[in-house]
Amino acid sequence: MMNSILHMDLDSFFVSVERLKNSQLNNLPLIIGGKSNRGVVSSCSYEARAFGVKSAMPMRMAKMLCPHAVVLSGDMESYSQHSHLVTEIIRDNVPLFEKASIDEFYVDLTGMDRFYGCHKWAIELRQKIMQESGLPISFGLSVNKLIAKMGTNEGKPNGAIRVPQGEEKAFISPLNVGKIPMVGQKTYQTLSAMGVRTINTLQQIPVPLLEREFGRSGRVLHEKSHAIDRSEVIPYSEQKSASKERTFQQDTIDVDYLRAKLVSMTEDLAYDLRKQQKLTACVTVKIRYSDFNTVSRQMRIPYTSHEDTLIRTAKGIFEQLYDRRVLVRLIGIRFSHLVRGNFQIDLFEDNTKTLKLHQAKDLLRNKYGEQVVRRAVSMSKPRM
Repeated sequence: MMNSILHMDLDSFFVSVERLKNSQLNNLPLIIGGKSNRGVVSSCSYEARAFGVKSAMPMRMAKMLCPHAVVLSGDMESYSQHSHLVTEIIRDNVPLFEKASIDEFYVDLTGMDRFYGCHKWAIELRQKIMQESGLPISFGLSVNKLIAKMGTNEGKPNGAIRVPQGEEKAFISPLNVGKIPMVGQKTYQTLSAMGVRTINTLQQIPVPLLEREFGRSGRVLHEKSHAIDRSEVIPYSEQKSASKERTFQQDTIDVDYLRAKLVSMTEDLAYDLRKQQKLTACVTVKIRYSDFNTVSRQMRIPYTSHEDTLIRTAKGIFEQLYDRRVLVRLIGIRFSHLVRGNFQIDLFEDNTKTLKLHQAKDLLRNKYGEQVVRRAVSMSKPRM
C-alpha cells in the first residue's frame, strides 16, 4: 500500500494571529520581533517580504528595507493558545498526526483512499481549521513527508497542492536546491559554487562526489533530490515539563557551589529544549534541606528556550528561596508549560551577535557532546 502523507502549515502564523486580533493590520507590511535596532526579526508578512525582509534578519536592516512597516514585539502566549486550538481540531479529526512545530503538522492518511479519498478529506480538514480558528493554512499531499512539505511550501500562501504517486521527482526537479528542507545557507553556498542551483542538476551528481563534499549528509542529499524520504509520522504527545535534580553526597551550605549546580542544570535543560524545538513559560526551583524539609517556588515568564533568560530567572528564584542557616541535601530545576517552538522565536530583543553566539555553542554541542562548551560558573567545585 502506497503511503499518503499530508503536511499542513499555518501561513505566516504570528502575523496571522496578530491580524486576527486586529483587522486594521490586514494588507499592511508587518514585522514581528525586537523593536530596538539590535533586535531580530522573528516573523514578517508577505507584504514585508516583498521588500526583502525575512526571518532572523537584524531589525535595523528590516527597517531600512521597509521603513513604513508596522513593527510588533510579539505575543508568544497568544501564539501558543492559537496553536493549541488548531492542534485540538486536528486531534479530533485524525487518528495519527505529528506536530512538527508550533505551526506545522504531518498527518498519515495511508489507506484512506479506499474509503473516502485522501485529497477530498484533506480539503475538508483545511476548511474546518480555517472556519474554526480563523487562520489561513496551506497543505501539501504526497507519498512522503519530504514531498508533502515541499508541496506546501510551493502552495503558499493559503494554497493546497497534491503531488500524485509517480510524479514526485518531476515535481521537485525544476525547483531551486535551496527549497530542499535540509539545505541551509552553508550547504546552498557550497552547491552554488559547484554550479548546482536546481534540483534537476543535483540529481545528476554522483553520490561519491556528494559524500566527498558533505560527508554522510551527501547521500541524504542525493536521496532527497530523488524524492526519497523514509521518515515516518511520529505520533504527537505533549510533554508537560522537563526537570533535573542533584542530590549531594554530603549536605552543603556552600552557596557558590549551589549556584554553580543550579546554573549547570539550567544550562543543560535549556539545551534540551532547543534540541526538541520547545519553549517554556514557567521555571520552578526546588530545595530540600538536611532535615528533609522541601521548599519550591515558581515564576511565569514569556515563552523562551534562551539559557541566559532561564539562568537569570532560576538564580533569582534561588536567592528568594534559599535559607542560608540550614544545610542543603538536594537542589532541582523544572521547566513547565512547554510548547513547540524554535530557539529564535523568543529572542525578540536579542541582537544578532548574541544569537550567533548561542547558535555556535549549540552546533558545537551537537557535534562534540553537551559538555564541550560550558559556562565557567557551572564548572565550579565545592570548597573542601
